[in-house]
Amino acid sequence: MKYYLIFLSLFIWGEVVLHAQKNQFTISGYVSDVETGEKLLNANVYEAENLTGTISNTYGFYSLTLPKGKHTVVFSYVGYKTIQKEIDLQADLTLNVDLAPNGKLEEVTVVGKARESKLTDTQMSTEVVSMETVKNLPSFMGEADVMKTLQLLPGVQSGSESSSGLYVRGGGPDQNLILLDGTPVYNANHLFGFFSVFNADAIKNVTLYKGGFPARFGGRLSSVVDIKMKEGNEKEFHGGMQVGLIASKFFVEGPIKEDKTAFHISGRRTYIDLLARPFMHNEETGGYFFYDLNAKVNHKFSDKSRLYISAYTGRDKAYSEYDETDSWDGKNNTYKDKSKLYWGNLTTALRWNYIFTNKLFSNTTVTYSQYQFRVNSTQETLEHKQTTEDTYYNYKSGINDVSYKIDFDWYPTPAHDVKFGANYTYHTFKPGVEVLKANNIEEQPVNTVFGDQDIYAHEVTGYIEDNMKITSRLKANVGLHVSGFNVENTFYSSFEPRASLRYLATDKLTFKMAYARMQQYIHLLSNSTIGLPTDLWVPVTKKIKPMVSHQMALGTVYSPRKGYSISLEGYYKEMDNLIEYKEGASFFGSSQGWEEKVEMGEGRSYGAELLLKKETGKTTGWIGYTLSKTDRKFDNINFGKYFPARYDRRHDVSVAVTHKFSDKIDLGISWVYGTGNAITLPSNTIATLEINHSDYGSYEGNTVQYFDQRNNYRMPDYHRLDVGINFHKVKKHGVRTWNISVYNAYNRKNPFFLYVGEKDDVKVLKQVSLFPILPSVSYTYKF
Repeated sequence: MKYYLIFLSLFIWGEVVLHAQKNQFTISGYVSDVETGEKLLNANVYEAENLTGTISNTYGFYSLTLPKGKHTVVFSYVGYKTIQKEIDLQADLTLNVDLAPNGKLEEVTVVGKARESKLTDTQMSTEVVSMETVKNLPSFMGEADVMKTLQLLPGVQSGSESSSGLYVRGGGPDQNLILLDGTPVYNANHLFGFFSVFNADAIKNVTLYKGGFPARFGGRLSSVVDIKMKEGNEKEFHGGMQVGLIASKFFVEGPIKEDKTAFHISGRRTYIDLLARPFMHNEETGGYFFYDLNAKVNHKFSDKSRLYISAYTGRDKAYSEYDETDSWDGKNNTYKDKSKLYWGNLTTALRWNYIFTNKLFSNTTVTYSQYQFRVNSTQETLEHKQTTEDTYYNYKSGINDVSYKIDFDWYPTPAHDVKFGANYTYHTFKPGVEVLKANNIEEQPVNTVFGDQDIYAHEVTGYIEDNMKITSRLKANVGLHVSGFNVENTFYSSFEPRASLRYLATDKLTFKMAYARMQQYIHLLSNSTIGLPTDLWVPVTKKIKPMVSHQMALGTVYSPRKGYSISLEGYYKEMDNLIEYKEGASFFGSSQGWEEKVEMGEGRSYGAELLLKKETGKTTGWIGYTLSKTDRKFDNINFGKYFPARYDRRHDVSVAVTHKFSDKIDLGISWVYGTGNAITLPSNTIATLEINHSDYGSYEGNTVQYFDQRNNYRMPDYHRLDVGINFHKVKKHGVRTWNISVYNAYNRKNPFFLYVGEKDDVKVLKQVSLFPILPSVSYTYKF
């Protein structure tokens, strides 16, 4: 505490000296939505004459230092009306600004040389997705999905048909840091990956980082998905509900105390189990459902102090009950069987914003994250109403995190935007414990517990980064992320430099380059690409080292006119200490001996990404193309040679377009194309009675299947068209919307998996497809 106060005093003293020497003053405050009070992040704030400016931070706070005197300060945000403030700056000034949304995006006007973020932002390999886009694009079974929208961006792929998993620049789903209000989410899937856990009604905005990672992020190799929940409307009450074919949802928000305290609550649940119940036999019940519940409250103590509390809980549950009674020897005998399988997340975050000075903003956060998977089964046999045999089985696994974090935003001069902070996380890994109890009147009872003990780990991180203006055309973001991880008397550390550079060649053309080193201390044990709930997170060990990546990127952005942009990026990424299962090894629900089942090796991924984007007008959207190659190499797999990763795709094309015909009708269309996934198939089958040792060989009666290399075959190419249309109508107390969507509109039979079958006694390769053309309809009412 003593050192903290000394550190803070130095900052305050430095502020006073700076003002005295340069005779400058600082304008600071928040940029908010005038209708809801929600804070606007990345809003532009700049002085009109010299274009000296800044952007608001994650919580809507800005700080801009200018010389003493009169200035015209401009506040702008895409989709909102730009305003100007005439200021006579004679002292430090607190100025909170409310921006009003535009009725139409094409009406956005920007004073002077408005700054397009893609052009001027130092950060590259970053995409911000609006929730309006997510909701307007076609959706699978009527459920708008953030993760599926991210899959439409260049450099991002889906693992399989309709999966919500992300494969970013050659990395796997375990290499993505998914944050919900700053809290890690370890399993982002519902229904084995067909839906994500993020309810679109609860989300404020989404930012995807594919490379050039700022120093404040760490712990994963491939991407960061930063999701912010809605804060709640501080002005008035609003709500809504939606009824679809497989799920219904609601949200409600409003002020608890106007302009001081607000809340937001949203939830959804599927009802497949309820619809199927009338068709089941009397002695048998069962089903499957999932639900999500989001809640957030924020309270303003003063202009300098604000508190946020947010929580999310979601669960998938599959269950069955069987109860059969028959008569024997004149008496009733009963057999009962109950089984439950459920998994889900729980996250909470407590955040406190405090402004120490008009140049020093702080955010203190305490978070808790839990992922849990459980199987529960009981059987009971009763003869003449007396229990003769009963069995109980329970399995549970998961991971719990408790984190403490403090972040600072410091604005010493208009040329420097400094962020620094530290974080401590206490991990509890639960690799899988099984409990078995059995009682039989004729045998000794069984009561046993077996499996792995909990593993505890400590992780500490610190970072500092400076987004600096070197010249009027040259900007850089330079930072350092440091971390340490202690588990079972083993300690690993990492120093991760980060750097991004942007050169503004003209007002319409910019060039960028970036480098980032990343290190990851946890691994995901999985046999599948679809995100099964049995997948286990395990920490590094003495034998299994942390994964490390080095990524370099080079790109350019061209904006021919307002609202249009063309970006081209090339990247190269090397990865070390990756793990892959040995030949013949597998995993299902237990981590026992997992270190002996895996190989450690290296990987590389490189490619180019093209994005053509239109952000204003009645027609908006983008066209994305990715050309890439991803390889893996392990000493004892594929004869020690490089082989394609299972999520390697040479070509990926995505088209996403929304068009607003009128206030009553809008249309969304998406089309995707991708090279087929790589799979391993035998190249030859040899009839033989005597087989020599080989790296790749397996007996099948008196034949052996020979594999010349891993992932030696490509599935057929994947492509799909989705269409959705919304019909809006203003009612007396709100707006109702009918949505009609068609998934896989031209009924393409895309491959889900391939297998070797027989036709006319000849072995042939057969394809299994999952989803044909699927229409869906939903009804939404908002007030």
